Amino acid sequence: MAANLKAGRGRPRGFDTEAALALGQRLFHAQGYEGVGLAALTEVLGIKPPSFYKAFGSKAEFFAEVLERYAASVLALDTYLLPGRPPHLALALLLEEAARTYVQDPTQRGCLVLEAVRGEVDEPNVQLARKVAESRRERVRDFVAASHPHAAQAVADYIGCTLSGLSACAREGMGEARLLAVARAAGAAVAALLGP
Repeated sequence: MAANLKAGRGRPRGFDTEAALALGQRLFHAQGYEGVGLAALTEVLGIKPPSFYKAFGSKAEFFAEVLERYAASVLALDTYLLPGRPPHLALALLLEEAARTYVQDPTQRGCLVLEAVRGEVDEPNVQLARKVAESRRERVRDFVAASHPHAAQAVADYIGCTLSGLSACAREGMGEARLLAVARAAGAAVAALLGP
C-alpha cells in the first residue's frame, strides 16, 4: 500500500518513519481519523506540511501506513494462527488477548482498525480500514479452512463480529473482566461451530 512510496518521493533526511507512525497511531486511535487535522498531525510529528506530503503523500496515505503497522503489531495474526495449532485454541487465544488489549491503554481503547470502519462507506479512511479488516477475516477463514473447510466462513464471520463487539464495548468503557468473560464464551462458541 502506501509503505512503498512513489518514485521521486522520499523521507526527509533524519526522519524516523517508525516513530512518526507510532505517534500517528496514538493520535488516530485517541481522536479518530476525522478528529486529527493536518496541522495537529504535523505538529506532533515535528515536521512542516510540505515535508509531510513529501514523506507520506497525504493524510489518507499516512493513515494507510498506520493501519498496516497496527495490524502487524497489535494482535498480529501470525502470533495466534500458527500451523498445526488447533483452530479452536488459536481463536480462543486471539479473542482473550483482544479483550485484554482493547482496554490496556485508556487513551487507545478498542481496535484502531475496527473503530475506523464505523463511518461513511465512501470515505477513504473507512475504505482503507475495511480493507484491513476484511484481509484479517480472510486470514482467519483460510486458517480454519485448512482443517475445517465446512465451517471456515461461519467461524471467520463470527470472529470478526465478536472482535468488533469487544472493541465497541471497550470504547464504551466496559472493563477487562467483563470483556474476558465474553471472549471466553465466544471461544466456547467457536469450538461448537467447528464441530467434532
